[in-house]
Amino acid sequence: MATTAELSALVSELGLDHQNRATLGRLVAHGNLGHAEEDSEGRMHARIRIPPDELVWDPAILVMPHGGDLELEIVNDDENTHCALFPSNGDRQFIWLPVHSRGTAGLNLDGPGYYWYTSPIGNDEGRGLIGAIVVLGDVPRQARLDRPDQPRP
Repeated sequence: MATTAELSALVSELGLDHQNRATLGRLVAHGNLGHAEEDSEGRMHARIRIPPDELVWDPAILVMPHGGDLELEIVNDDENTHCALFPSNGDRQFIWLPVHSRGTAGLNLDGPGYYWYTSPIGNDEGRGLIGAIVVLGDVPRQARLDRPDQPRP
């Protein structure tokens, strides 16, 4: 497990300590930060799970190096039924997660930004079962606004 200083440095390095820093900082404090792995064909893969009796996603923040397709394995190791609602271009992905089950979701997140996911049943979300997928990179040139270059942090 990383120390608080190591997590703080990593969050700063990824640029997550600026906008929305309170929410993202809370996720890092109560969960792990993970990275999607890219295969030779450019498709990314990752695994998230709900540990027993913790009501958190592990990792709580998943970092993609750039936009694209993500194959996500979801594991519910908890003693309660949950679900997962993920963002994806064109349509959201909903996965039902009975006790000790697993599922997969194929997501397409083609632009940089923060994408939130949750378990919207019961009071899961209110009790902390929320997470974020952070897509690094810059907006494609064809999607940029027609305006002068802006200062970058």
